[in-house]
Amino acid sequence: MTPPGRILVVGASASGLTTVESLRRKGYTGEIAVIGDEPHAPYDRPPLSKQVLSGAWEPQRATLRTEEILSGLAADFVLGDEAVALDPAARTVRTASGRELAADAVVLATGVRPRTLPGQDGLAGVYVLRGLDDALALKAELRPGARLVVVGEGVLGSEIAATARTLGLEVTLTGPLSAPMALQVGPMVAGLLAELHQEHGVRLRLGAGVAGLSGRDGRVTGVELSTGETLAADVVVVAIGASPATDWLADSGLTLDNGVVCDSRCRAADGIYAVGDVARFHHEGYGRLMRLENRTNATEQAAAVAGVVLGEDRPYAPVPYFWTDQFEAKLQVHGLLPADADVEVVEGDVAARRFVLRYSGEGAVTGVLGWNMPKQTRLHRQEVVDALHTPVSTP
Repeated sequence: MTPPGRILVVGASASGLTTVESLRRKGYTGEIAVIGDEPHAPYDRPPLSKQVLSGAWEPQRATLRTEEILSGLAADFVLGDEAVALDPAARTVRTASGRELAADAVVLATGVRPRTLPGQDGLAGVYVLRGLDDALALKAELRPGARLVVVGEGVLGSEIAATARTLGLEVTLTGPLSAPMALQVGPMVAGLLAELHQEHGVRLRLGAGVAGLSGRDGRVTGVELSTGETLAADVVVVAIGASPATDWLADSGLTLDNGVVCDSRCRAADGIYAVGDVARFHHEGYGRLMRLENRTNATEQAAAVAGVVLGEDRPYAPVPYFWTDQFEAKLQVHGLLPADADVEVVEGDVAARRFVLRYSGEGAVTGVLGWNMPKQTRLHRQEVVDALHTPVSTP
């Protein structure tokens, strides 16, 4: 296979940058252009809800690479100019400013956009947390004693609640599920997270949907629940998940269904690939389409796709992985944690909040979760790998 003469990467975050670096590392010497909708050089997103939001890091510390390293990649970074249309046949992307960039191969790395509540755009004091500018704007509002309501009990909402509480705010976490991260980690660990947050003074108002926001003089004053209760607020963060950033691809002819649908090589069409949060790829190990929203996948998938673009023929079949830090708890999850899985403690002590759990279903290990035991959790990850690559026997 002849390497593409020019490669275009749409998206300048971790997955887009890793695609460029992997191409160069694999010996690609052709032209590379990168389109980014933000004016910032590529930066890391996980620290936004923790170190950047708390002030422990200056914003520039989240930048992934120095100007010198970026320059050494010999790529044309077109920043602050959002992609608005793709012609897959011509492999051409048009940007908001009217630029048209053509390439022999296009890698889509546009990530996700946060979901919002009806009416929030017209109220001051209501935030989402997706990008660096969001984090800095929210940080300016986090004054000790202020009343913060976080809408959304998932990973991001729980992290924001923990960070804000350490800054001395009065924090309420609300959402329709019964405990923080119940959807991601199941009832047992979610219950422990609920205890942890309450011990640190976070008020949990869970198990109720949000009906809307209330305000006065253009400023938010509260969050209205479906029960009729209103949670008073000086600041509100909406963390109710995100949707793949595929609106700009609506007329492209690509298959769009909870992301850009791809084959097991992350190929969406001839010469068109997708990586990171926006990619919904066929996982040969699980035998189904998957879309993974986490930092590890962003870089691992980008490295794999760089190889495919240059002629390698390997399926991308990772063990899913994510982590979260909340107060003194550090959780790592490898694999999948089905709601109906059998859960077994294989290391440590749950009461001491240092443990590893094994999740199993139909006789096979599906995932492991560690709470403040990162080394031991990594060792048990191999059980997930072994199960994933063991053919299922049929009677």
